[in-house]
Amino acid sequence: MPVYNAPTKDMQFVLHEVLNVSGSDIPGYSELEPDFTGAVLEEAGKVATNVLHPLNTIGDTEGCRLENGVVYTPTGFKHAFAQMKEGGWTGLDMPEEFGGQNMPYVIGSAVAEMFSASNQAFTMYQGLTHGAASAILAHGTQKQKETYLPNMVSCDWTGTMNLTEPHCGTDLGLMRTKAEPQADGSYKISGQKIFISAGEHDMADNIIHLVLAKIVGGPEGIKGVSLFIVPKFMVNEHGSLGERNGVSVGNIEEKMGIHGNSTCVMNYDEATGYLLGEEHKGMRAMFTMMNEARMGVAMQGLSQADAAYQNAVEYAKDRLQGRDVTGAKNPDGPADPLIVHPDIRRSLMDQKSFTEGARAFVLWGATMIDKAHRSGDDAADGLISLLTPVLKGFLTDEGYDMTVKAQQVYGGHGYIEEWGMSQYTRDARIAMIYEGANGVQALDLVGRKLAQDGGKHVMAFFEMVKNFCKENAGQNEAYDTAFIEPLKAASKDLQAAAMYFMQSGTKNPNHALAGSNDFMHMFGHVCLGLMWAQMAKASYAALEAGTSDTEFYETKITTGQFYMARRLPATGLHLTRIQSGADTVMGLDAASF
Repeated sequence: MPVYNAPTKDMQFVLHEVLNVSGSDIPGYSELEPDFTGAVLEEAGKVATNVLHPLNTIGDTEGCRLENGVVYTPTGFKHAFAQMKEGGWTGLDMPEEFGGQNMPYVIGSAVAEMFSASNQAFTMYQGLTHGAASAILAHGTQKQKETYLPNMVSCDWTGTMNLTEPHCGTDLGLMRTKAEPQADGSYKISGQKIFISAGEHDMADNIIHLVLAKIVGGPEGIKGVSLFIVPKFMVNEHGSLGERNGVSVGNIEEKMGIHGNSTCVMNYDEATGYLLGEEHKGMRAMFTMMNEARMGVAMQGLSQADAAYQNAVEYAKDRLQGRDVTGAKNPDGPADPLIVHPDIRRSLMDQKSFTEGARAFVLWGATMIDKAHRSGDDAADGLISLLTPVLKGFLTDEGYDMTVKAQQVYGGHGYIEEWGMSQYTRDARIAMIYEGANGVQALDLVGRKLAQDGGKHVMAFFEMVKNFCKENAGQNEAYDTAFIEPLKAASKDLQAAAMYFMQSGTKNPNHALAGSNDFMHMFGHVCLGLMWAQMAKASYAALEAGTSDTEFYETKITTGQFYMARRLPATGLHLTRIQSGADTVMGLDAASF
């Protein structure tokens, strides 16, 4: 059976020695002293390891079942959900006004990584509720906030997002779900939604669905889409639950992974709904939820990769196969452990350098969200807007690849269900698809985000990397060679790609769009290169200060050197592909495929 150990030490290193959260002027960050964050993370780690992880395989093998219109979650999920609520974990970073603890988003992100790594399907129930609550918090009336948020923050009621329909996914302007205005100000919602995660289950008293629909008589296409609050049970004036609304589950989707989460077909039959935000501005309100969800999905790519990696390392140390070509390392045994072989080391180093770099990237992104929301910093808001498709697309593409690498370490045993490695691969696969498929993330990055606000956010990123390299060069020759110079080279590749898009994309947009996936990955590598340069800087500083934990910091430096030497040079390959243009990509007629 797979194991999971919460990476609290690494999180503390990133939070305090790399990001220096307690020294930040972001409101609420002064309280994030190492003792405080350490206590929170340790407790969350215990929940992840002792409560959620034992249910991961159970959720995968049992799945959810639909009986007489009721969805039953796997054995143990209800009890674990009750423990999550009792511990206050569901409202960690939500406002105290509605029952939350008002901790910064960066702490919620660190905790969410551990919960997701230990049981992704389970964690989605409260994760989606958090997103729905955030949308109501940002766009709801005061009455709507008072009606729904206290119970959603506590997860006595859970939440969903309903976008996709059988005939439309990315192109939501094609949706057919309609909303008919009523005399009392409510709407009657009719239509069918598919792929609705946590759409129906037995762990909450009520489920608050956020549903995209078109108001009858409104504009055509995406400009006619509005967002509605549609509760499973109507809520009476004083907060008690009333009659069942006209919403029901039609089926549970049979999926490749995340079996413990109920992914439902939802039918709306003149269900009563309430407008959230403005008429015909539904995408604006929904994107509050979707952008948060994309950050959460980026974290899922990291979390599944880390969980898979932890198990691959243990297997590689225990499994005896072959002999080290430089001499036996286990002379008293019949063979040496797998970990002595260079190809296994390469795979494990790919995984380790990715997961630790990605963790720093996610937590850095979370501090930008805090800075934007808590300090009203427009520059931080612009930068995280630019980086969100990179986080989501790059970390889930790479995260999935890392689960495959971890599975490969096991050889044939990785393909056998009893070892549990296939679950990480299957669960990670969805992260590349939902909340905007990764191809759409790449198009968003190149087609919208690069030019956003006149391109000032991407220029600010380039300037930030340039300044970091300038300020930290010349102090340590080994550091310059291993970290500063590769980062400078990769950043120049990224700038050259952006320049190509500006020069060629205006003549033929396909030249930019055909290179969008490469650009997203190139951007991701530069971001992880920046993270590794910062982590190496902190590690060298700790060693120079005489730390007693030399092994941790020396390991960090060596892992970073691997990334800079073996992973970061991929930017050159991506640049070559981008500069080849769209001609070979678009050269065939559709009939020739």
